Amino acid sequence: MCRIGTAATIERDDSSFPLRLLRFNVSADNDYRLEMHKSFQFRDLADLFAKANEEKSGDQLAGLAAESEQERVAAKFALADVPLQEIVANPLIAAEQDDVTRLILETHDHESFSTIKSMTIGEFREFILSDETQEAALKALHWAITPEIAAAVTKLMSNKDLVLAANKIRVVTHCRNTMGQRGVLGIRLQPNHPADDAAGILLSAFDGLFYGCGDAVIGVNPATEAVESVSAILHALQRLIDAYKIPTQSCCLAHISTQLKAMERGAPLDLLFQSVAGTQKANESFGITLSMLQEGRERVLEHHKDRGIGRSGDPVIGKQERTLHADNAGASNDDRSQYHKNASADHPITRSTEHPISHCMYFETGQGSALSADAHHGVDQLTLEARAYGVARVFEPFLINSVVGFIGPEYLYDERQIIRAGLEDHFMGKLLGLPMGCDVCYTNHAAADQNSADNLLMLLTAAGCNYFMGVPCSDDVMLNYQSTSFHDALAVRRLFNLRPAPEFMAWLHEMGLYKDGGPTRIEASARKQLAAGLEKAIK
Repeated sequence: MCRIGTAATIERDDSSFPLRLLRFNVSADNDYRLEMHKSFQFRDLADLFAKANEEKSGDQLAGLAAESEQERVAAKFALADVPLQEIVANPLIAAEQDDVTRLILETHDHESFSTIKSMTIGEFREFILSDETQEAALKALHWAITPEIAAAVTKLMSNKDLVLAANKIRVVTHCRNTMGQRGVLGIRLQPNHPADDAAGILLSAFDGLFYGCGDAVIGVNPATEAVESVSAILHALQRLIDAYKIPTQSCCLAHISTQLKAMERGAPLDLLFQSVAGTQKANESFGITLSMLQEGRERVLEHHKDRGIGRSGDPVIGKQERTLHADNAGASNDDRSQYHKNASADHPITRSTEHPISHCMYFETGQGSALSADAHHGVDQLTLEARAYGVARVFEPFLINSVVGFIGPEYLYDERQIIRAGLEDHFMGKLLGLPMGCDVCYTNHAAADQNSADNLLMLLTAAGCNYFMGVPCSDDVMLNYQSTSFHDALAVRRLFNLRPAPEFMAWLHEMGLYKDGGPTRIEASARKQLAAGLEKAIK
């Protein structure tokens, strides 16, 4: 119960999660008084998490959302008082029935966690936002922070908080170039074609290169899930990269098994792509297991070794020995602590400094994916998205992005929900040590438009997002959704004084596409000379 215009006191019974707002005895006006009598009971930790979430149509669809703003605020108050160690000790999905939960528990850094475990979620929020907490301190806690902790603290943050906190963290990755440094904004060049026509794909890619797009990856979503089609796309992209000696990566975003079959048949594979989710059942709906991801990563690293792809162009790639896997349930706490003690502060996962390896994985995620597969286990979509990041970080991806508005209004209804989810996803990913990008997008039946995308694009750029999409005219003619364009990339780089990846930036200058740090007009004769390389790649 609380009286209007006064603060609230919280009473909590640890047996469940009830919260009561108690009225004070003082009123601002004795003549006009309004009292609200309301108490809220939360069934368990999962229910508290769900009710504390910002409004999402997906949570409403699942029957998990708060029924009123009062209940949402009450849940936030209660969640703020929950200790971090209570969240770690009480997994929202039982380990016995979910390999993602087991993976999260097995890779948890208990030694580092001991420095923060007595904090409550509210105190942890204050710690993250404090001016005294710098990037190094947050990076040292990457593996002490479980996805559920990241989700919980996110629920207590405003949009501004999410931007400010994420901006503290940079995650740098290496493949055929280097991504993620402060001052760098990468762009995935996305030249999709409705018929997988190689000439059409290469022409769109060629256009994007003129705008400085493509440093993150030149990535194509195939219209046909066939080994022959995927192989043809990968070979075509490699011809383009070879023709112009472009320091970037290519990728064909088919199922992991299709990509690996294409690689077996001789297709060049820079990045191995896969969509991932936050529960075992949801990943099974994608046709994947954790062991498939692990095996695929190892095979591509061997493939990279044969092709001379390594960290910052280093041709020497060491095959990393990993001590923690999803099935390594017998690892002791001492083993896990030693595993994380040896980790470099510059990278999300342990790596050998003597034998550097390239990052070779590319993941996509999105709030609502588990619910759409009926695999959410009664857990809210924000928390499940954080758990998807718990999967992704184990495999040390070069790129990962939330496709924030792609899944549709059933899960993120309008501009407000899409913007909120994009900021949440980016912050949680960075807090968990991932090189987060974002596909700032929406479907044509969502209550959003290009201004909505502009708003999120600028907010995420301010937050230090690693990369965005570059889609011709922002309209993907194959996937039929709206994203960000080549021109959008130019605009936000100019507004925030950002530049492409360093190796890619040098290449842009060498090719005459950039001058004095920015894009420049190209004479007709130079265009004709550049087009000759495109003709060669198409043939």
